[in-house]
Amino acid sequence: MLGPGLITGASDDDPSGIATYSQAGAGFGLAPLWTAWITFPLMASIQEMCARIGAETSQGLTGVLKNHYPKSILYTMMLFSFPAIIFNIGADIESMGAVMHLLLPGIPTFSFEIFFTAIILFALIKYSYQKIAFILKWLCLVLFLYIIIPFLVHVNWGQVIRQTFIPTIHLNKDFLMILVAILGTTISPYLFFWQANMEVEDINNRKTKLVVDKNFLNRLQLDISIGMFFSNFVMFFIILTAGVVLYNAGIRKIDTVEQAAKAFEPIAGNMAYLLFAIGIIGTGFLAIPVLAGALSYIVAETFNWQQGLEKKFSEAPGFYIVIIVSLLAGLSMDFLGLPPVQALLYSAILYGITAPVMIAVILHISNNKKVMGDAVNGKWSNILGIITLILMSLCAIALLYYEFLG
Repeated sequence: MLGPGLITGASDDDPSGIATYSQAGAGFGLAPLWTAWITFPLMASIQEMCARIGAETSQGLTGVLKNHYPKSILYTMMLFSFPAIIFNIGADIESMGAVMHLLLPGIPTFSFEIFFTAIILFALIKYSYQKIAFILKWLCLVLFLYIIIPFLVHVNWGQVIRQTFIPTIHLNKDFLMILVAILGTTISPYLFFWQANMEVEDINNRKTKLVVDKNFLNRLQLDISIGMFFSNFVMFFIILTAGVVLYNAGIRKIDTVEQAAKAFEPIAGNMAYLLFAIGIIGTGFLAIPVLAGALSYIVAETFNWQQGLEKKFSEAPGFYIVIIVSLLAGLSMDFLGLPPVQALLYSAILYGITAPVMIAVILHISNNKKVMGDAVNGKWSNILGIITLILMSLCAIALLYYEFLG
């Protein structure tokens, strides 16, 4: 029963997520732990809406907007989505190059970035994403080391429980910045597009025809819930590990991949850099095709092009050209000169600021009977969706206030 939801959950813990959660733990200790459980039902509700939209309409979000809403809404959505996704792709590529340079300092970082970009492009054009993900997901198992580390060092578990269930909020720019980044990298707009389109592809590629009935929607919800749960489970332990290892070691701000890799030292010693590199590269290989694919689905549906990662290049040339351009645009971001960890953090913040617009659109679509028929939102979907919209909007407004006026 597990499918697109599990892949989405795995790709959500991408290099941007790892950097954000590590910075949260290093900068504020155990204080941000509460964000892991509070974001789980919120992100699960939004992803379930997107999956239901895809399954019910047999279209991605872009196709629904194009066919049922004014063009101005479609173009506004594209305006908010493009910069954040390209920035995220660039930050992920840069981080992959940085961790390889950490292991092989004699080779320039940009050489690794070109190498990884070329591998991703070749694999996406040559093979289906499902085949690639089936192999690459095993590299992401290294993230589960974050779950082991807290049990090997001294941890005040009473404090962990308190900080998990009693929210701590500091009204200053630094804490609001990390809070917006956590929300942005956890509830990321590119995953909204990806989820809807993957449900469509998953249904279309099945050998037996599926009926989108109540049983199907229940299985879909289970898939989403399990994928999002494991995503947030790993998120919780990354914050916890950084909080007990890096924060207690006096590393309060992560500026380099070397500092982030030190979280693995209690279990790996001198192998810490290697394990961290495997985790970053594995999640990067898994997430970058999702990012580029989400962007390509947006463009392809807008212009009625053939689309799908299961199709060959000759069957959907425009779709794959957008993927190529997006990866090359992300690769060129290296010339901005941003440190990889800061670039990853900024991409998460950018998502946190732009996500409320997309959440408002998704809420409207999933309550529109002309689009969804009887599959419109139930009471709890709307409650959780509205809470998500309000929380992310307030955090983004507060951050902008402290940044420019506070």
